[in-house]
Amino acid sequence: MFGYVKTDLPYMYVKDTVLYKAMYCGLCKAIGKTCGQKARLLLNYDLTFLSVFLHNVADKDVKINKEHCVIHHIIKRPVAERDELTERIARLNVILAHYKLNDDVMDVGKGRIKRAFFSKAYKKAAKADPVLDKIVRERYAELIEYEKHGCDSIDMVSDPFGKMISETVSVLVPEASEPVKKLSYNLGKWIYLIDALDDFDKDKKDGTFNVFVNVYPDIESKAEFVEKKSSELSALFGGILVETGGLCDKAEFRFNHDLIDNILKRGLIAQTKMIMENKKCRNTSKF
Repeated sequence: MFGYVKTDLPYMYVKDTVLYKAMYCGLCKAIGKTCGQKARLLLNYDLTFLSVFLHNVADKDVKINKEHCVIHHIIKRPVAERDELTERIARLNVILAHYKLNDDVMDVGKGRIKRAFFSKAYKKAAKADPVLDKIVRERYAELIEYEKHGCDSIDMVSDPFGKMISETVSVLVPEASEPVKKLSYNLGKWIYLIDALDDFDKDKKDGTFNVFVNVYPDIESKAEFVEKKSSELSALFGGILVETGGLCDKAEFRFNHDLIDNILKRGLIAQTKMIMENKKCRNTSKF
């Protein structure tokens, strides 16, 4: 995953800001405990959201303590206690990162050193959770086949990533309802497509597969793409976001879900707008 699933910070309640920070730090520590300290560098916002989301869906209460860490060694910060679900999400974080790095190596032939640096962490995660590893491996293989054949269907190319997220959610929380599974599928498709839009210029220059570049080969830049195809993009992303918001309303949550609403109903919209305005999402500040 790529780190696009973020909060809309100006519209967050204070309680949700504390919870989000605690879940972020708790997942970071869980990655270190399960996959090694180096692997903590792979932590991203998408998996933090998944942890918040699935703890609520699975009715697993989150206990928060104040602790030190390597980065914040002077002032204690709120940290969510590690539990079995957090540990599995931590391993999923590392597994997803490995296959993303592997995909980058296959696309442009770069990143082998980085992939090797985290290989031990990936092996630990895959050995401990082979079912999650199998899902991610098979869905990436499906995606690679579409890319090899130059598939020009936006829906087909984004489908494996949607299925990947939905299937991992089903494994992590077997009792997940259909709205939760469908929401996860939509979220996976959104992540894949927003990353493709964000990387339009880079992929066009490198000659690597990008579904938008493939569908619109005559367009030379993301700025031109957004300007000329704004209605198509608005319909594509708008459809996904509206359906995601509707599924969020249908999903059964066990606790207060203000933080989940903020991310799914405001954060995704804000990130989509940012990318379409040609701003780099990844340069935004962290907590």
